[in-house]
Amino acid sequence: MLAALVTEWGQPPVYTDVPEPQPRDGAEVAVVEASALTNLTRALVSGKHYASKEIALPAIPGVDGVVRLADGRRIYTGAVGYSGMMAQRAVVDPRGGIDVPEHVDSVTAAALPNPGISAWTALSHAAAVKPGDHVLVLGATGVTGSMAVQLATSMFGAENVVAVGRNTDRLAWLRSAGAHATITLGAGDLSAEVSEMHAQRPFDAVLDYLWGEPAAQVLTGLTASHPAAHYHPTRFVQIGSMAGPTLPLDAGVLRSTGITLRGVGIGSVPLTVMAQARTEALPELFQMVADGRLELRTQPRALADVAEVWAGGEPSGIRVVLTP
Repeated sequence: MLAALVTEWGQPPVYTDVPEPQPRDGAEVAVVEASALTNLTRALVSGKHYASKEIALPAIPGVDGVVRLADGRRIYTGAVGYSGMMAQRAVVDPRGGIDVPEHVDSVTAAALPNPGISAWTALSHAAAVKPGDHVLVLGATGVTGSMAVQLATSMFGAENVVAVGRNTDRLAWLRSAGAHATITLGAGDLSAEVSEMHAQRPFDAVLDYLWGEPAAQVLTGLTASHPAAHYHPTRFVQIGSMAGPTLPLDAGVLRSTGITLRGVGIGSVPLTVMAQARTEALPELFQMVADGRLELRTQPRALADVAEVWAGGEPSGIRVVLTP
């Protein structure tokens, strides 16, 4: 069969013939209909991700996707072992799959779980956002950040959501999709703007998809606010590092405020929470997309173009989805 194949760490996959996958231990071979090209998928086969050690090359990338089972059912699921989802067929365990509603197409269904589950987990578990909260989303114009802004308002009832990002068109759209205010990165003093907002009304949670210098500026801004805000508990949740893997931060930031830091990723979220996200949250997210209450922009591309799209990066706010 034809598949994307990575043979060297950090190199783009090639579209080539590979051996047919074989069923095993209750898992079956299913026809792949769509698999999203996510930052996680790229990172795992870069060799630099903390979970890369679990992968042996050569490997077919694609941690999840939508498949058609032998009985005709269409499910969202993850791949089993070497047989990744960026292929014509993959080995999957039907018992762990989530049925895809008929009114949701396979491309959308493949694109939704990664940002949807990530945003839901960050909001529900790590940030513990509740109705009436004041939330800041750093890196809001990306796919997952945009999802978090929408869900913070529509699903979790946040009273005030501030979206921070570089793409001004996306920020303008987010004002109509759940954000109550926006901050454009690079257009002013981020630390000062955050400080002013935090002084007026303390942030209860910050969802950070950037890290690096922008995160350092936000943390500094939270510290520089009026003293009355220092003792307000602000849950700073680290999710992505698009602006860099490290940041310069004065130790006094954490000693002088009520900020707590935690991350969301592989290994930092209990399996029970991840199971709840898949079985309870994901079906609701599918329904929200179908009803138009949640927007997710996608760009379908042929699997044969995998090397080109891999090297080209992800368009702002758009999830690329590969179809065999």
